[in-house]
Order: sequence, then C-alpha cells, then structure tokens
Amino acid sequence: MEIVKIPKMEKGEYDTLIAEGYIARIAFQGDKYPYIAPFLYVFDGRFLYFLSTKYGRKNELFRKSPYVSVEVEKYTKDLSCYTFVTMQGYLRQEEDSIQKKVVREKFVNMIKEKNLSMNILAALGHKPGDRIESIASEERSNIWKLTGVVDIVALKNL
Repeated sequence: MEIVKIPKMEKGEYDTLIAEGYIARIAFQGDKYPYIAPFLYVFDGRFLYFLSTKYGRKNELFRKSPYVSVEVEKYTKDLSCYTFVTMQGYLRQEEDSIQKKVVREKFVNMIKEKNLSMNILAALGHKPGDRIESIASEERSNIWKLTGVVDIVALKNL
C-alpha cells in the first residue's frame, strides 16, 4: 500500500493564506504540556503581529519562554479543501511607540474590513461597547511579533 503525502505549499501560497486569515493558534511551552490559544493577528507581508490581553496564562508562559509554534489554517466545512501553515519561532513584545501605533491601526482596519463582531473587543481587553478605534488609541493589550522563524511547514490538500 502506497502512502500518499499531503502536498507542500510554495511560499507565495502560504503567504496568501496568512494574508487572507486573521485567526491563528499559538502553542506556548508549558511546564508539562503545551498551552494552545487562539489569537487575532495581522500580517504586514513579513511579520505576524498579535494582540494579547495583559493578563492570563499566556503572559506567564510568554515570560518564561517566548518560543512558540503558530498555526494558521483555512478549510471548507466538509474538509474537501484545506490548507495550513505552522511556524516555529519566538515572540517579541513590540516596544517601539510608532510601530505599536501602526500595528494597532492595522488591527482596527482588519476588524472593520472583515466585518468582525464588536464582541471580539473583549478578547483584546476592551468592552464590546467600546469604539473600535480604542484599540489604536489605548494600550490595553500587548503587541507580540513573531520573529526568528526557524521552521515552516505549509501543506494543502490534493
């Protein structure tokens, strides 16, 4: 019996997958088990940026070790079409005030363009009734940048 391998994606294909998406899963190194959590992200063509509330287990694990695996996927309801990319690298907290403003504006624009529910604001440290622009004007969340990527696995169905 021949084993059929899932085809790999080329860089342009997985860059498109990442650019079109907005939710990723990040696996942090736990003490015994990995800890996986979903995050909104934006992609500037080179780096993925994530907004993280300033509380919770993910912050503790980030402080212990910034090394993570990030996964972005897209699939149809019946799984007849699917693509995914995983990246191993590390997160760095963005400290540059200009870059933080640029990234926060990207999040505001992405939420508007994707027509996401304002309930998503609660996952970013805001009240669902807050104005979407408060993401850019206030710093209720951390900005993490995926960098130092050492491995990328990008696969698609036949």
